[in-house]
Amino acid sequence: MSRSTAAQRRRSRPRARTRGADRRALIGLAVVLVGAVVVIAFPQLLDGGATGGSSGGSSDGTVRPPSADASVPSSVPASAVPATVERVVDGDTVVVVAADGARERLRLIGVDTPETVKPDAPVDCFGPEASAFTTDALPVGSTVWLEDDASQGDADRYDRLLRYVWTEGGGLLNQQLVASGLGEEDTYDQPYRYRDAFVAAEAAARDSGAGLWGACR
Repeated sequence: MSRSTAAQRRRSRPRARTRGADRRALIGLAVVLVGAVVVIAFPQLLDGGATGGSSGGSSDGTVRPPSADASVPSSVPASAVPATVERVVDGDTVVVVAADGARERLRLIGVDTPETVKPDAPVDCFGPEASAFTTDALPVGSTVWLEDDASQGDADRYDRLLRYVWTEGGGLLNQQLVASGLGEEDTYDQPYRYRDAFVAAEAAARDSGAGLWGACR
């Protein structure tokens, strides 16, 4: 090997290391720039997509009382009061936050759905389907309207408020459960306000084999 060739190779090595270092530096800079663009352009990624969520929810997962200016469906009775859904316990039991901030557990009037959470008891046939239906109808943070019925009293022996629940779509959830075959019509003591409609809904569901009438009988 000539001296000139050896010298050329020695001079070339630092340049090769410099190109590698430059390449790594450029890649690192590109990663930083991409990260900056994501942070600036898409801030919703940092808060878990909380924006655009339900009006009754908040970024920390808590459920707020219903908004005073919530749009009320025309089918909802004037006497019904708004509340915000906190969670569904099972097909006929729901926890809500009232306008005054109080947390209330509700038992739906006029319908008895199969058990799913009763202590020391098996899950009843079609219980999970009933719970899923109520969960879909009452998303967490959604507004509902609660209608009482003096003939049934204010609460049951477990201190659950006895109510009809009207959804944001204007439907009466109690009756929808019966009509879909997800629960039986339930007259506990005295006839209630919508009993005739619920009895007719159960008869139609039974005749068609809907829900539990086809799967559990």
